[in-house]
Amino acid sequence: MKKFVALMLVLILSLSVCVFTASAEAADVKLGIILLHDENSTYDLNFINGVNDAVKALGLSEDQVIIKRNIPESQECTDAALDLVDEGCNIIFADSFGHETYLLEAARQYPDVQFCHATGTMAHTENLANFHNAFAAIYEGRYLAGVAAGMKLNELKANGQLKGEKPLMGYVGAFTYAEVISGYTSFYLGAKSVCPDVEMKVQFTGSWYDYNEEKNAATALIAANCDLISQHADSMGAPSACEDANIPNVSYNGSTVASCPNTFIVASRIDWAPYFQYIVNQVAAGEAIATDWVGTIETGSVVLTDINEQAAAEGTAAKLEEVKAELTAGTLKVFDTATEGFITVEGAKLDSYLADVDTDEAFTPDTEVVSDGYFHESEFRSAPYFNVQIDGIELLNMMF
Repeated sequence: MKKFVALMLVLILSLSVCVFTASAEAADVKLGIILLHDENSTYDLNFINGVNDAVKALGLSEDQVIIKRNIPESQECTDAALDLVDEGCNIIFADSFGHETYLLEAARQYPDVQFCHATGTMAHTENLANFHNAFAAIYEGRYLAGVAAGMKLNELKANGQLKGEKPLMGYVGAFTYAEVISGYTSFYLGAKSVCPDVEMKVQFTGSWYDYNEEKNAATALIAANCDLISQHADSMGAPSACEDANIPNVSYNGSTVASCPNTFIVASRIDWAPYFQYIVNQVAAGEAIATDWVGTIETGSVVLTDINEQAAAEGTAAKLEEVKAELTAGTLKVFDTATEGFITVEGAKLDSYLADVDTDEAFTPDTEVVSDGYFHESEFRSAPYFNVQIDGIELLNMMF
């Protein structure tokens, strides 16, 4: 027993030394952030909040973080990254898909600086020790949000409040990229899991952030008899249209309850604070950053906002906790191909699919991703590659 206690004391002291050392070395870390937009974008605000939470948790000073806002997906991103290097940043993070090639250019010039990029696809094929991609299993969060939507549709159905014969959802998407397709499909499947006859229409805007286009798209979907609206776009356009029309809304990246108290149900989002803490700690400890990092429910990276009980169906909170536990335990798979009729393509079961994981210029499919009864999203790289058009979802337009 004495030997065990002594061993535990040594272990505790060792851990204390490790924590103290990491904290001391964290003082030498300077983090640069490149944002596509600013606080007015729900997408970019989510990153800002993640940085702020990480800075607080790590005890970093204000001068250890520099944020550059409204940096377009162009050479300006490279210039911004080089400016951050000149300002002493040894970790530089960019938040938009189109930033990647420009950030990569800066990474090649400064091999001693760590460059991290959200939603990108190139790190695992570029093989640069200082270039990294990161994302999260947000399809699980969207599935949970879809469950909340499905429960609301069931409530509307029970009360005779559906606009048509079947429950119909509308979805405002930015582009027909895999990230968006993965998102709206997982949302639809979550709704379908509790409301089997649901169907969905998707309207694309051709922009990540355009208030008027997003509001117009939501308004058009409402006019097409959609009973509920969700989105993968970054402004308040769609939620505002829902509040104006008194149509239930499931948002993304943050709660809109303050502006939409009568219609907002819940939102899923990626909490980026765990990743920012991770990369700072890795650099502080002199350790490598993962080439492709995927945050999960367990890491605290996939989260839901508080449920707005005023708009949500009764029992939503309890149901979401039940489904969340199944996702965490691995007993439930979002892209379940084993359950008969859950995912079909032109009426046929999805038994096999070659995905474009390595992303060459021709977007050539290169990796089998269906096995063991499900589509293995974000397991071969962090960024989504689910781009299957499944039954039950109608695309009203296409935007690449």
